Amino acid sequence: MIPLSVLDLSPIVEGGDAAQALHNTLDLARHAERWGYRRYWLAEHHNMPGIASAATSVVIGHVAGGTRTIRVGAGGIMLPNHSPLAIAEQFGTLESLYPGRIDLGLGRAPGSDGLTARAMRRNSLVDEAEAFPQDVLELIAYFRDLGPVRAVPGAGLHVPIWILGSSTFGAQLAAALGLPYSFASHFAPAQMMQAIELYRAQFQPSEQLARPYVMLGFNVFAADRDEEARLLFTSLQQAFVNLRRGQPGPLPPPSPGFEDQLSPTERAMIAQALSCTAVGSPDTVRLGLESFISRTGADELIVTSQIFDHPARLRSYEITAMIAQHLG
Repeated sequence: MIPLSVLDLSPIVEGGDAAQALHNTLDLARHAERWGYRRYWLAEHHNMPGIASAATSVVIGHVAGGTRTIRVGAGGIMLPNHSPLAIAEQFGTLESLYPGRIDLGLGRAPGSDGLTARAMRRNSLVDEAEAFPQDVLELIAYFRDLGPVRAVPGAGLHVPIWILGSSTFGAQLAAALGLPYSFASHFAPAQMMQAIELYRAQFQPSEQLARPYVMLGFNVFAADRDEEARLLFTSLQQAFVNLRRGQPGPLPPPSPGFEDQLSPTERAMIAQALSCTAVGSPDTVRLGLESFISRTGADELIVTSQIFDHPARLRSYEITAMIAQHLG
């Protein structure tokens, strides 16, 4: 049985607000725990009207406090937005409160546009992104209590660190440092196979990890019937097109016939960006998951389901969990 985890962007839907989104996040996490998902990750994005998880470490604490056993973490923290010391203290605090349950995934993208990044008091997008490897090493040193400045809480605590990426850069860094690697194939799959192969070929064992470990992002829209699932999928399609048009907003409700309204270029863009997706009934989704696992050899999948209706979103994750019992 291949482990499945949850990636939640705490979607704010049209007509809803952040309070409702965060309430739904905790509700989904509690269901995911009962259904056997391994971990529940939240992502850092800024200036995004449809995402409520900007204060990621705060939301992680909310979810960890409302669950009992499931691992909770960041998928991820965009480290160039923060000082490594502040992140060590935040996740040291989380690990102190919820020992053995906290993960820290790190990315080097800003998780925002340039204007928003400057509003976060970042000096140079290029320079700080290029400093990402050094920032990761500094963060690791705080947990290992290796320097004159101590992270309290944080020093001496074991918080598993992951490297996230959508290109070969993160794969090379994760391999060099001997860290688990998570690829954003759920929205940027172009370099997925190249990154996986490079990571596995160059992996150097570390204190944290003896063998390479790859977790891949995957979209699932599961329902009792194929037609219902395809309708649910139109919410993500709309959100993706709106984002590419420079008009991000709350997650739209399903729209029958939405694909017919798209230009050929937009249809091709969606098909490429969202190619790591399974949409349909349980049998259809099972075939999609089996094919993806066979093609990639993933050690774990992290599933995201941007579904407008919360009960339908719960049902999609429930179906996926039942399918997972038969995935090798």
